[in-house]
Amino acid sequence: MTTIFSRIIHGEIPCHRLAEDDRFLAFLDVRPIARGHALVIPKVEIDHFFEMGNELLSEIMVFARPVAQALERGVPCRKVGLMVAGLEVPHAHLHLVPIQEVTDLNFANAAAADPAELANLAELIRQELGTR
Repeated sequence: MTTIFSRIIHGEIPCHRLAEDDRFLAFLDVRPIARGHALVIPKVEIDHFFEMGNELLSEIMVFARPVAQALERGVPCRKVGLMVAGLEVPHAHLHLVPIQEVTDLNFANAAAADPAELANLAELIRQELGTR
């Protein structure tokens, strides 16, 4: 069965894309736990994050780095936290979450985001990435 993330990759479901190459996609989470919460996913369907081969596993972090740096510049935060939970969607994904405190990495804080705010935030982050 095709995952919701694969449907996003193929353009069947809209998203606020931040960065993309032939192997990965970064986009804003529609139920963020903090403003700027982004997801980084491989374009190949792999359920468990640590089932990715060594090359893909290391490359996802390299791909995520400029996205995290753009988040830090565009969204006021102390750091961008990383989380691999993987229970919500059976497709490997890395959460990048602007945080002030470690307790900010809490899915109890998730709430539907305003679509206009997501669009504005995505544009800001893309500008920070230089990929308008």
